[in-house]
Amino acid sequence: MASEPAGVEQQPIRFGEGYELDLRPRRLRRGSHVLKLERIPFDILLLLLEHRDEIVTRDQIVSRVWGQDVFLDTDNSIRGAIRKLRQVLKDDAETPRFIQTVTGQGYRFIALVITPQASSAASEPVASVIPASDRDFVSELDGWLQARRLRLVEPDQDRIAEKTTDAGTAHRQGNRKAYRWLFVAVALLSVACLLSFLVVWGWRRASNPPTHSQGKIVLAVLPFENLSRDPEQEFFSEGLTEEMITQVGKLNRDRLTVVARSSVAKYKGTDLTAKEIGKELNADYLVQGSVRRSSDRVRITVQLIQAQNQTDLWTESYDREVKDLLAVQDSVVQGIASQIHIALTKEQKTRLANPQLTRPEAYEAYLKGRYYWNKRTADGLQKAEHYFQQAIDSDPTYAAAYSGLADCNSGLTWHGFKSPADALPKALAAARKAVELDPQSAEAHASLGLALSHGWDWAGAEVEFRRALELDPQYANAHHWYGDYLSIKRRHDEALAEASRALALDPLNLMIGTWVALRYYQAHDYSRAIEQARNSVELDSNFGAAHLLLGEGYVQAGLHSESVSELKRAASLSGDSPLYTAQVAVALAAAGRKREALRIAHELETISRKRYVSPYGLAQIYAAMNSNEDTFKWLQAAYDDRSVWMGYLAVDPIFDRYRSDHRFQELLGRIGLL
Repeated sequence: MASEPAGVEQQPIRFGEGYELDLRPRRLRRGSHVLKLERIPFDILLLLLEHRDEIVTRDQIVSRVWGQDVFLDTDNSIRGAIRKLRQVLKDDAETPRFIQTVTGQGYRFIALVITPQASSAASEPVASVIPASDRDFVSELDGWLQARRLRLVEPDQDRIAEKTTDAGTAHRQGNRKAYRWLFVAVALLSVACLLSFLVVWGWRRASNPPTHSQGKIVLAVLPFENLSRDPEQEFFSEGLTEEMITQVGKLNRDRLTVVARSSVAKYKGTDLTAKEIGKELNADYLVQGSVRRSSDRVRITVQLIQAQNQTDLWTESYDREVKDLLAVQDSVVQGIASQIHIALTKEQKTRLANPQLTRPEAYEAYLKGRYYWNKRTADGLQKAEHYFQQAIDSDPTYAAAYSGLADCNSGLTWHGFKSPADALPKALAAARKAVELDPQSAEAHASLGLALSHGWDWAGAEVEFRRALELDPQYANAHHWYGDYLSIKRRHDEALAEASRALALDPLNLMIGTWVALRYYQAHDYSRAIEQARNSVELDSNFGAAHLLLGEGYVQAGLHSESVSELKRAASLSGDSPLYTAQVAVALAAAGRKREALRIAHELETISRKRYVSPYGLAQIYAAMNSNEDTFKWLQAAYDDRSVWMGYLAVDPIFDRYRSDHRFQELLGRIGLL
């Protein structure tokens, strides 16, 4: 039988939700309860804990549990032991919390592990919440890199690597002391070889820079992997990804294009190779990373890969307090710029030399805000508003949080969840504050442009949108919102050009893709509006705004049955937004089902006594029913309400039959749209 692993501390190892593994006596406890666990499952659990977040091969398990020269069906024995472990830990092989099966490789322990505080220098590395040494840190880094390598190399390379690993494992000796001396010798030799390689590699790179260095480089930051194994920390890894995209995107924009967040989101947990991802995104380089959050400390690993040949160009790891996270981001940006030969401007060097100082709790609240804002649902926007305000309360000088707060309130009133009287003053004040705090922020100017547009300040909105695009021509939302403004002003060709630029910068962004359909719809090109809306629905069948535009296109194309079905789906997915519900009534009226349409109108009027209902939606319903007096009654109410959708009055097809009416022309004049 294999002997007890040398050097393991005798204090208990804690993991998961209150589990403790005692080494003397050998037992597994949860709280005061001792859990029954046989010797083999116990030994395997200990081995997995020692190498948590690393793949433990079957050969490693055999060597530890039975020794090298064993003649029995170890595969079935291992599977049986793992099954018993999962039963004791109440784990699920399909959705594991503790033990993950890596097909064709082995097993990995993925839960959080806390080791004894007083570990001897000779101890084997065991996972800790806060790393005690560089050795622990490198162990985790190696495990993560190995896991990523398995997903990002070509399949043939993966099989070769697996064979090499298996061959090496088969020749391991049981004598740990000899193995450690051999490891030291190999490590020293490896360092010498690595240094030689770096000298040659550095000389070759200096002599022969990448062929694309003369053109524009495309870089994609893939979603950071949440190694905390805590779903509650998902906002942290997603927020860090978005922030890294934003910061890298501020590098030399004449030389570098950074793929937008929503276009890389689908690669979270992907099995595609780096080459395949690079081809899909037309990207020269990929940045991938992992983040482990524990209390007030964070451990981040970042890797830069050349997509075409899947070469690891640069890897760096950071083990810091959360308060130092912004400084870490700046270090990563400088590292990436150096590796892909992007020269920093004087302003960029000054900014990186003087990193922004933000309170950790403010930054964390900001990340939560962006996480929920990206969901674009009523609940998500309301939560985002709460967290952005929390960030501002913690740090009143945090410009990005003000910009986020402005975007939330603009979104809430556009979708009809908040009245303009409640939302627009907040959006405008927050956006102005963001610009005041950071005049060089494209995001802040774009947020201000959107708020001004919603408040019908057309001249001010155009100035802000143009300033945002001057500061950052690659900011997709600035093109997106500017396109909406141009459509409102009936400059349809320019609007479509801006919408197309936004979509090119962020091709998988559902809202941007859907608003391309809105540009066609408001230009009265219904066939293209339908085609584009269908594209968005195919990307995500649960995105309400895409069904809204598809249904509205069907209404104008005379496809009555299809329009009612799509708009009912849109209303349901929106969380029963009154504005979306009103479109169902419009479709029913267009189909000749006026009684049903009128019933919805009356229901919305009743609801308006309890919560906000935009009068613009009611005006649309009565216009579709050709009820002239009621139409103008509710249009006047929408004007008095400062309804955001009144900005579309000049281009909304539902009101085409009223355009020659002097009352309609008067309204357009008061809004500034003549």
